[in-house]
Amino acid sequence: MQINQLSRADSLSLGDLLVIFATNNGDARAAAMSVLLDFLQENLAEAGAMATQYASPNATAFNVTIAPPAPGEDVHLLLTPTGAFAAGTVTLPVSVTTADGQEVLVTSTQAITALTVAGNGAVVNGVPTTLSANGFFRLRFNTINNSWYRIG
Repeated sequence: MQINQLSRADSLSLGDLLVIFATNNGDARAAAMSVLLDFLQENLAEAGAMATQYASPNATAFNVTIAPPAPGEDVHLLLTPTGAFAAGTVTLPVSVTTADGQEVLVTSTQAITALTVAGNGAVVNGVPTTLSANGFFRLRFNTINNSWYRIG
């Protein structure tokens, strides 16, 4: 029987079965909708989702390194310094483990008068040299140029 000859379902339940071709076994098999749901939840990232990294520097001349939980994962660095500081450095993820299109978002609740953004092996373009209280910037990585570019 061909697939287009099967009767149609008007609704689905987690126990319903789908026909799949298992390439590792070379044959057709059945998989429950619940198995498909588990697979999708494990393998699809939420659009625009970023891992949040927290840092609370307590002195000027601080250095915070952005460390994605997994290589290539986008990160939101949430800086909550204990006060306005004269200087601080944000070090980006090491370039050899950074994925094309990877993004970092940096926000700060306090002003940083002299901000340095270290590329950690990559070129950094367009970053601010100061950050006001509640300021932010966003960067995206391009592997061809081994460079970070400010996009927000």
